[in-house]
Amino acid sequence: MDRREFTASLVAGGCAGMCVDLTLFPLDTIKTRLQSQEGFYKTGGFRGIYAGVPSAAIGSFPNAAAFFVTYESTKSFFAGYTASSLAPITHMLAASLGEIVACLIRVPTEVVKQRTQANPSLSTYRVLLNTLQEEIPFSLVQFPLWEYLKAVWWRRQGGRLDSWQAAVCGALAGGIAAFVTTPLDVAKTRIMLAKAGTSTASGNIPMVLYEVWKSRGIPGLFAGSIPRVTLISMGGFVFLGAYEKVRRTLL
Repeated sequence: MDRREFTASLVAGGCAGMCVDLTLFPLDTIKTRLQSQEGFYKTGGFRGIYAGVPSAAIGSFPNAAAFFVTYESTKSFFAGYTASSLAPITHMLAASLGEIVACLIRVPTEVVKQRTQANPSLSTYRVLLNTLQEEIPFSLVQFPLWEYLKAVWWRRQGGRLDSWQAAVCGALAGGIAAFVTTPLDVAKTRIMLAKAGTSTASGNIPMVLYEVWKSRGIPGLFAGSIPRVTLISMGGFVFLGAYEKVRRTLL
């Protein structure tokens, strides 16, 4: 990837991150409170749904910029070494590396945001570990699917794809990935909101998932799935659409 493409990915990613975080922050707050062990209303209900937005705004630009620079650089690096049939694997690897790099920036702001949204006691290391355990599986579904949908639409239109069409692909890919990974999000949220010293606070995701299933069944594992899918579908449209638009404009 040359310097021009690097700069375009950096700026486009940062702009996309700020757009989606500032626009959809209230839905994220509602989702977090729905998944908390204390319940929706005890953690604030619909009050203060913009609580924590300053930390999200500060972290969104460098976080998304870091993700897309890593994502595009990895794709570019492997483009000459892998066959087109292996493209999904390249996209999975690129997305995973992007998430790891972005999490180094995201986690400190995530800690502040979650504390403000539901007032938990947590450590940065625990948030980092559980964020990676949730975000990497999510990206493994979302980005290869996004690239695939774009490629199919591009071929059907004879080699043309508008930014809004890339945004629609992002919304669909994000919604599917969001639903599939909701149990992991439930576990991460419960661990982050758990009181120190409890079994949930230990950070064992399989154990937390089992406890949720035992107490609340399948509906418990998919608690908050509607706002999560709505949030991430809308986020995928805004985030990936804005990214494509700004990047194409700069290039």
